[in-house]
Amino acid sequence: MIAAVLEKIGERLRVSNIEKPTLLQDEVLVEIIASAINHRDIYISKGEYAAIKTPCVLGSDGAGKIVKVGNPVLNNHLGKEVIINPNNNWGDNENFQSNNYDILGMPTYGTFAQFVKVKVDRVHEKPKHLNFKEAAALPLAGLTAYRAIFTKGKLETGQKVLINGIGGGVAQFAFLFAKAVGAEVFVTSGKTEKLQASKDMGADKGYNYKDENWHKQLNAEVGGVDLVIDSAGGEGFGNLLKIMNPGGRLVTYGGTRGKVTNLSPQILFWKQLNILGTTMGSDEDFKNMLAFVSEKKIKPTVDKVFTLANINKAFDYVNAQRQFGKVVISA
Repeated sequence: MIAAVLEKIGERLRVSNIEKPTLLQDEVLVEIIASAINHRDIYISKGEYAAIKTPCVLGSDGAGKIVKVGNPVLNNHLGKEVIINPNNNWGDNENFQSNNYDILGMPTYGTFAQFVKVKVDRVHEKPKHLNFKEAAALPLAGLTAYRAIFTKGKLETGQKVLINGIGGGVAQFAFLFAKAVGAEVFVTSGKTEKLQASKDMGADKGYNYKDENWHKQLNAEVGGVDLVIDSAGGEGFGNLLKIMNPGGRLVTYGGTRGKVTNLSPQILFWKQLNILGTTMGSDEDFKNMLAFVSEKKIKPTVDKVFTLANINKAFDYVNAQRQFGKVVISA
């Protein structure tokens, strides 16, 4: 089968023939019709991720059809159109993942291939209102956003939420999920075109975080927010506390701008704020996310589609931070 293989850290992916997977009794073989890139794939390829093992087929997101099963008992699954849950071994505690937890696409071979094998309990029916490209954009980012917005963030209808750094997949889903429950949604970006695109999608207001007084402007115009979703950290993190209403929640799922150096504990304790960390989500979160997406008929924002043969060009595109939404890889 054709797959995009990361042979060594720092190298381009090699698109070539590799052996098709052999199935165990509890596994199914999914023909990948579409997959999608996450920043996780970029970080692994650069060596900016823990416990990297090569060679490996990256890719956590995928949608396709079940074409083979490891046990005749599973024959009823053949031909099903499915979306893949990228979680492996979350564990029994909904609050955090187990020590054995890992994500599809390293160390286990992932979805940047013609076929991928997964345990049968990792596949779910593809939401009927989504095509394969839209469905492939959903799993990892949609799961992360759902847990951040609802499981950890406890967002309710009518509340105000700020998504700090709109543009990437998780931020896009957080935006769509928050709007779907009737929240007021505000966004930041360092690029005016992304702010305009967000307004076109229904953002209530947008702010350029390169303006050192953006948080003061938001406070003057909005009066504070109840929930902040952040993936940046860094020097600007402390300003997020300044725009939060008393009792507010700040959920962080990344640290692209590095360590936090200017957080004021006085603001934190006086306003009774909550800072919550999250990554990915449990299997229960994944099921709830799919149900929510189906109920609200939410469609992912697909920025651009590349073929598997051109996957390195897709990586370059994401590396340049040009995308607004998800970058999809078609078969």
